Amino acid sequence: MSDVRITVQRGQQAEERVVRTGTTAADLFSGERTVIAARVSGVQRDLSHPLAEGDVVEPITVDSPDGRAIVRHSCAHVVAQAVQEIFPKAKLGIGPPIQNGFYYDFDVERPFTPEDLKAIEKRAQEIIKAGQRFSRRVVTEEQAREELADEPYKLELIGLKSSAGSDAEAGVEVGEGELTIYDNLDAKTGELCWKDLCRGPHVPTTRHIPAFALTRTAAAYWRGDERNPQLQRIYGTAWESREALKAYQHQLAEAEKRDHRRLGAELDLFSFPTEIGPGLAVFHPKGGAIRRVMEEYSRQRHIEAGYLFVNTPHISKAELFQISGHLDWFAEGMYPPMQLDGGTDYYLKPMNCPMHILIYRSRGRSYRELPLRMFEFGTAYRYEKSGVVHGLTRVRGFTQDDAHLFCTREQLPTELDKVLKFVLGLLRDYGLTDFYLELSTRPEGKAVGTDEEWAEATELLREAAGKQDLELVLDPGGGAFYGPKISVQAKDAIGRTWQLSTIQVDFQLPQRFDLTYQAADGSRQRPFMIHRALFGTIERFFAILLEHYAGALPPWLAPVQVVGIPITDEHVPYLDEVAAKLTARGLRVEVDSSDDRMQKKIRTAQKQKVPFMLLAGDADVAKGAVSFRFRDGSQRNGVPVDEAIALITGAVDRRIQVLTADDLA
Repeated sequence: MSDVRITVQRGQQAEERVVRTGTTAADLFSGERTVIAARVSGVQRDLSHPLAEGDVVEPITVDSPDGRAIVRHSCAHVVAQAVQEIFPKAKLGIGPPIQNGFYYDFDVERPFTPEDLKAIEKRAQEIIKAGQRFSRRVVTEEQAREELADEPYKLELIGLKSSAGSDAEAGVEVGEGELTIYDNLDAKTGELCWKDLCRGPHVPTTRHIPAFALTRTAAAYWRGDERNPQLQRIYGTAWESREALKAYQHQLAEAEKRDHRRLGAELDLFSFPTEIGPGLAVFHPKGGAIRRVMEEYSRQRHIEAGYLFVNTPHISKAELFQISGHLDWFAEGMYPPMQLDGGTDYYLKPMNCPMHILIYRSRGRSYRELPLRMFEFGTAYRYEKSGVVHGLTRVRGFTQDDAHLFCTREQLPTELDKVLKFVLGLLRDYGLTDFYLELSTRPEGKAVGTDEEWAEATELLREAAGKQDLELVLDPGGGAFYGPKISVQAKDAIGRTWQLSTIQVDFQLPQRFDLTYQAADGSRQRPFMIHRALFGTIERFFAILLEHYAGALPPWLAPVQVVGIPITDEHVPYLDEVAAKLTARGLRVEVDSSDDRMQKKIRTAQKQKVPFMLLAGDADVAKGAVSFRFRDGSQRNGVPVDEAIALITGAVDRRIQVLTADDLA
């Protein structure tokens, strides 16, 4: 038997080895229990994959991002097997891994009940303990159709195999290359227990799924299209250890307490009236107060940074979006056109950039005007599918704090650095501090421009990111159709990651709109364009802050900053005078003059998460003082009114969080 030469890669360390022909990745990492798959010459493979001459082999451990995804996908197969054993008539949809878990879609006679979910989880646990072996098998299209003749959704995927590489979900099942089926084989007899169309890879056996739980069920349209049948989806999560699973479940429980939809109702901030439609929020007075403060502070910082404010309409003729390319690349995310003015198509705008470009193009520009930084709180509309609309985090009508910068090639590196520093600084002011950056590159098959233009833009973003002293993660194929982007990823108080600001370099739209400026030598040159949304959308950032702070916003953002609570009705006029002084300093103040007892007034203010409660009784009135009460129940008594005002305004001006008496020290 001949030998083959391979390289074992572990991080930056590479070790060349000579192994026997037929050696598998499992042989290579024998004894390393945390290794559940391998990356062979850049492609994820099962451990049973035989190695060939020149292969570079990297272990994939169960606790790595790729390892977790493989465990979760394998667990989705186990759950599907359990479903079909309990519900033999169930038809299989798809079952991809997703962030922190997985799902599998089924066509069943009725929706799953909580009791069904318990039974499915119990049977899945039994399958895991049985140690069934995942075995990959290459099949022809004819063989696949014959074996899966009773699975109509799998047959549809087989027909999509030539294009499924561009469909992230279908790509889990089939791709542009060979078709494969994974068999689940009995650990002792090798008999077939179950099978599924799948690209893989998978863990070696079901016992390599250390910990899992099913979380919920939902209805979902086949392949996310409302014109398709509605299936039943089972969500689950799987982790590398029971401890990791428990930690995630604790995070889920905490996230439920912080759900912005619940807090929005409890704190009377916003709602989604059914008369208006899904994904279209209305902000109540308290929610409007928070938005106003968010926008005013952002506006102030933008003015200081040299941005010029513009305003644009909500609707445009189709011609604008034909020039920009949005109708070619983004039409499915836009609302249908309205035919006006004798049959002319008008669209609600999905983005603000084309209109900002028209402002730039409205007259001749000189190099002396560059960089030109335009900014707008621009409202846009996107027709999100009903299944993905979610509170304020995924809406159909939204406002972006949208900026577009026009500059010369020489100014581009400096502008990108300035934009990133500005974005990160402003996000820190809102209380987010734990960041990393993600660089999204050219999406295959959905991009305009040359390879050289994309390479240059990507490298410029990479250089700008490198100056921020933050981790940079690559997101292959995640860019917009007109250019690569950097997104700021932030962790919240319970460790969840949110995508926030995006910064994109655009070589394409200046060409499509024929933008120019007069250079110092008198020639006409093409400007470069930077797209930048700091909050993403105000609605989504509002939701993130609400969940980050669990509704207890820092005083500068709180809708009501101070509530006056009288001991008796006789003390209301005194607190009204204190409130007037606070209002004159720009603070948002209420005095609770209701018929409720003082203790109930305190409980009401605490439920509303008001930062400062000012209590007043006879002793306080006599001394010209108030008693502070804080959100945690701690108290500071007999504080002179002027000192109290100074303490509150100081906390607001410094934008600090105040939960206890000690925070105000």
